[in-house]
Amino acid sequence: MPHTPETAPADRPRVVLLTTSHRVAPGLLSWPAWEALRGARRVVCADADHPLLPYAAEAGVTVEHAAPDARALVDACLADGGTTVVVAGAEGEPRLTDGLARLAGSGREELPELELLPGSYDLPGARLLDLVQVMDRIRADCPWSSRRTNEDLVKYGLEEAYELVEAIESGDREALREELGDVLLQVVFHARIAQDDPDEPFSVDDVAGTIVEKLIRRHPHVFGDASAETPEDVKAHWLRTKAVEKRRDSVTDGVPLEQPALALAAKLAGRARTAGLEVPLPAGEGPGYALLALAVRAEEAGTEPETALRAAARTYRDAIRAAEAARTGTG
Repeated sequence: MPHTPETAPADRPRVVLLTTSHRVAPGLLSWPAWEALRGARRVVCADADHPLLPYAAEAGVTVEHAAPDARALVDACLADGGTTVVVAGAEGEPRLTDGLARLAGSGREELPELELLPGSYDLPGARLLDLVQVMDRIRADCPWSSRRTNEDLVKYGLEEAYELVEAIESGDREALREELGDVLLQVVFHARIAQDDPDEPFSVDDVAGTIVEKLIRRHPHVFGDASAETPEDVKAHWLRTKAVEKRRDSVTDGVPLEQPALALAAKLAGRARTAGLEVPLPAGEGPGYALLALAVRAEEAGTEPETALRAAARTYRDAIRAAEAARTGTG
């Protein structure tokens, strides 16, 4: 039996508030939304520039440009019968919905049936589109942001990365969410600056597209026919694919020398071990060579020396504070 949008008499008074997401192409409405629009006796929209209107016109739906208050809308719907669809703007229709709520709450009013009908929904990641739009606006209108270069932002990227590490290690979930946002801002900001490059421009979409392609290539056990039963299998897939892509002459190629020293030592040791190279530690005197040996042993044992030292340093900091408090009598 074919589906029909109305199971009650066609002249039943009904007000439908149709909401849409500005992050979804305006013509992509749910089927119930299109049924409501095409079957309505009256369709009104306060925003004459609403992106849905051209699609509604193409579908043969006449939309009245009007912003009726709750009282006028209810009276007209009761008098005319049938369905009145209100196409909500990006911010919803708070004045109208507040007015309808007051009428319904009085208990003394005759009201048509009231319905909220979402015509489209945000997809996961939709707020990223908002971030890109906000960054575009800031880049265009902010005197500071409009003059920044990728080089200018390097120090901020380092600071935000360290603050993210601190949030993770502290276990503070609220701080983690905030610091992830700050790191994400750095990515979007850098990409927006790159978009203005006169010689080799690229956009945040190019950045996202590049990492999507890389993730798919390096996960053949997820997107292809390869198999991986253990984390070690996954790492092997990743390294093999990476080696083919990069065509490197040495396992040390691509290891950034600017990273913290303990992390650098562990990374070099891990590369050598993975490649099956037995490289004796360089002989030398002094704390540098002793720290190198400790970092290599930690990496072999599966411990990140940088993380371990930070944890020990935090304990040392707490001990210093305790000693200070004891000396001043505030503890």
